This record gives sequence, structure tokens and C-alpha cells, in this order.
Amino acid sequence: MLKVNRKVEYGLVALKNMQSKPPGQLTSVREICDQYGTPFDPMAHVMRMLCAAGLVESAQGAHGGYRVIGDLSRCNVADFIELIDGHLALTECLKPEEECRCSLTDRCNIVSPMHALHSHLIFFLRSISIQDLLQDTPPPAPVAAKKQYVSA
Repeated sequence: MLKVNRKVEYGLVALKNMQSKPPGQLTSVREICDQYGTPFDPMAHVMRMLCAAGLVESAQGAHGGYRVIGDLSRCNVADFIELIDGHLALTECLKPEEECRCSLTDRCNIVSPMHALHSHLIFFLRSISIQDLLQDTPPPAPVAAKKQYVSA
């Protein structure tokens, strides 16, 4: 199953929250955590990563917090996931060699198809900006392919 890491979700929650405010208004990590029920430490860690990447900036002090400064239309979903979660890999065999924990890679017959699927997914994720993802209007519904199975 494809699943987005919880920290990636926290990053999206924070960015969407900050975008809903007037430009330049600060948002504290505590405010986000209280409003959405997220744990403080992981959210604070994600906010530091977003700050280091230049998507948000922090202001210190009693009334400090974060605000969006980066152009979210120039950050795509794949890059965002990699920023927060590290290397994006659909399966173990697609991770860098030093991180791969699959003992079947040398004799696996689906390595090539998995690489192809991974490439298609990365291409798709790179086509969606974080700005587009956070829009309140839903994207147009995809045309569903008809299920076709070969009968025996």
C-alpha cells in the first residue's frame, strides 16, 4: 500500500494552516498542534525542516512563529516528501544500495517492473505542486480505466 508518512502530513497541515491566514501573520507550532491535535515535537521538527528548506521562516520571541515565504507553486509533491521523509522509494530495492534491506534483489523477477512503476509515480508526483495540492477546490476527476481481466 502506498502511504504518506505522518510527518509529511504534518507539513501539509502546517502549510495549509499558514496559507489560510493573512500574508505575513505568524503561526506558532503550539497553535497548529492545538487546532489539529498533532504532537508538538514531530510538528516542531517538521517546521524546522521547512524553515531550512526556505519554504517558511521563523520569527523568535514571545509572539514568534512561522510564516510561508517560499513559492509553494514551485515545490512539487515528490520534492516535498523527499525533503521531510528522505529518499522516495516504492519498494526496498529502489532505495540506495546502502539502505536496501531486501535479500532477494539479485534474483527478483520484478525489479524492472517496479523501477518502471516507481518512475511513473515519481513523474506524477513531480507534476503536482504543493500549492495545487493545498487548494480547496478539488481537481477534475480522473477518467477511470475500465477493469479488464483476462478470463481463464
